[in-house]
Amino acid sequence: MKIHSPSMSELHAFATAARLGSFTKAAEVLCLTQGAVSRAISRLEAHFGQPLMKRSAHGLTLTEAGRRLADATAGPLHAIEAISSELRGAAGRQHLSLAVVPTLASVWLVPRLPDFHRLHPEITLSFAAYRRDEDFSQATPHAAILSGLPQQWPQCHCDYLLGREIVVICHPERVRARRAAGRWNHPGELLDEALLYHANATDNWQRWFDAVGVAGKPQPGTALDQVSIIVRAVMADMGIAVLQRCLVRDEIDAGRVATPFDIPVSLDRGYVLCCPQQRKDHPALSAFRAWLLEAAARECK
Repeated sequence: MKIHSPSMSELHAFATAARLGSFTKAAEVLCLTQGAVSRAISRLEAHFGQPLMKRSAHGLTLTEAGRRLADATAGPLHAIEAISSELRGAAGRQHLSLAVVPTLASVWLVPRLPDFHRLHPEITLSFAAYRRDEDFSQATPHAAILSGLPQQWPQCHCDYLLGREIVVICHPERVRARRAAGRWNHPGELLDEALLYHANATDNWQRWFDAVGVAGKPQPGTALDQVSIIVRAVMADMGIAVLQRCLVRDEIDAGRVATPFDIPVSLDRGYVLCCPQQRKDHPALSAFRAWLLEAAARECK
């Protein structure tokens, strides 16, 4: 089969010059001379038989062909650089890039990572930006902990971790006041309270009431978009909330919030470790997955 693509060195010279708008700046980044960059791009233009850049006193501008080439090669060049950097890393070390739901990362995962680093000092972790619709189309992350159902990502290898169990929390004084008044003897009485909602899980209250056998439709209260803000609102006695137990366990154990009806209720969705099928056997990811599943199992005991 005839190969139509040019050399990597020429593509790197072109992509860098296109991004920076200057042969001089591209030469500095690539540790080459300005002449070497210019010659590489000239060879590229000869290869394609058409100009890719227009040079002027004001800098470089891309031709239509140059723009198409820049757009088409940016992602693949980034991916090649990322895997090359990973493979050429320090001997004996492995790197794993993760994206994690921010609240789970701060509340649950990060406090446990010292144990992982103690067991696997050869593995370095980094965190990529979290995207709810992660499709692993970029070089990183290598894996992600996402919120939902495993079947939402049929193209991925998925492991359920934790987060299905939800619990009602409120200010401790609110429990004492309601019980002192002879109230809150049945979960249905919570329908009269100010109900705080997570903006991305507006049906959790309905699911909780259905699970504990309460007929009735909960009235929407204040909607907030972060678990940490909802917890703060509960601690300020703005209302009551239903949240995943794994995210509020520390607050419950410390007495900062209370559980008026601690009835086990589980949803079908939770936190799921996802990765592309072709990466599931990567040594660093395999080690992290084994540790993570064990840590999650301990949490759910």
